[in-house]
Amino acid sequence: MNTRVGVVAIVIEDLLSAPAVNEILHNFSSIIVGRMGIPYKERKISVISIIVDGSTDEISSLTGKLGNLKNVSVKSAITKN
Repeated sequence: MNTRVGVVAIVIEDLLSAPAVNEILHNFSSIIVGRMGIPYKERKISVISIIVDGSTDEISSLTGKLGNLKNVSVKSAITKN
């Protein structure tokens, strides 16, 4: 299988959505290389960056599921090859 490396940025604007985000990330743990989460308490948001190594289908599935959550914004960038 051809895999790609990428970064996924997640902004959680309502902390009640955090458990759902964590559940999805747990389900995709096989493609997650690293994770950094920053709680921005003054703004009442959380920002998470995820390094992934997976197929384009796996990465798209991860970002799609995250993007469907209410009050969660997701952007990704992956290698071309």
